[in-house]
Amino acid sequence: MGALTIIKPSNKGESIDLNYALVEQFLIEFLREEVTRVKGFNKIVLGLSGGVDSAVVAALGVKAFGAQNVIAIRMPHKMSSPSSLSDAVIVAEKLGIKLETIDITNMVEGYAQQVPGMSNRRKGNVMARARMIVGFDMAEALGALHLGTGNKTERLFGYYTWHDIADTGPVSPLGDLLKTQVWGLAKHLELPEVVISKAPSADLEANQTDESDLGITYARADVIIHHYLKAYSDHYIESLGFTKDEIELVKRKINATHWKRALPIHAMVSSTAIHEFYLRPVDFRL
Repeated sequence: MGALTIIKPSNKGESIDLNYALVEQFLIEFLREEVTRVKGFNKIVLGLSGGVDSAVVAALGVKAFGAQNVIAIRMPHKMSSPSSLSDAVIVAEKLGIKLETIDITNMVEGYAQQVPGMSNRRKGNVMARARMIVGFDMAEALGALHLGTGNKTERLFGYYTWHDIADTGPVSPLGDLLKTQVWGLAKHLELPEVVISKAPSADLEANQTDESDLGITYARADVIIHHYLKAYSDHYIESLGFTKDEIELVKRKINATHWKRALPIHAMVSSTAIHEFYLRPVDFRL
């Protein structure tokens, strides 16, 4: 194996902006390929949170399968922000898709009552996983496939609940888009400004925002992530106007959460272990 190649960049660094018209077309074809040709579904279900990620996935779903084949689900808890619900309605009305509402309060609180002393963080995780249950169950009921809505920045930071609704979909169109790129695609798709401009929030605790939790804005984090993954040096990234603390924060979050981005680890006791020797036979399809 050769030595790691450190890229010698230009003075201003690489742009993380994309050709969003091309991205749109690629993701539409990706959805048609993965949902219909590979998995045999023509209808999709997704959790519509009122945030930009799920709004973009819903819009792509409409373009790929038609509005009549996209079912969005609001899953409020009693502590959910009212704007999450109203913003989901705005998106659904603009896209012309069916919007269901299933309140998860009783699901979550019924469990919480059995384990006194549950912290807000634990309850937030339960809420996220309760929504996953609803998403998959509704997909089963409707003969549809549940789509994931997670983005690349959240995945790299490990900033999500393992096995939650956003990151357990069998197909996930935004998984290789940084958060700022999702915003760019949302603008290209002409989604409602109220959804694009709102502060990102998991809405699992009162007054919570992503950026306050992360300790850095997505706009700054994404540029650091891009250059770090491309093997630019810390010294160069710092020359772009980022502090050592910001760079270290991003690197620490990425490096500490590799396990969250992998499938469960299975002990190998044969020469046909799934995902080790037996791989997805895409090249052998008829």
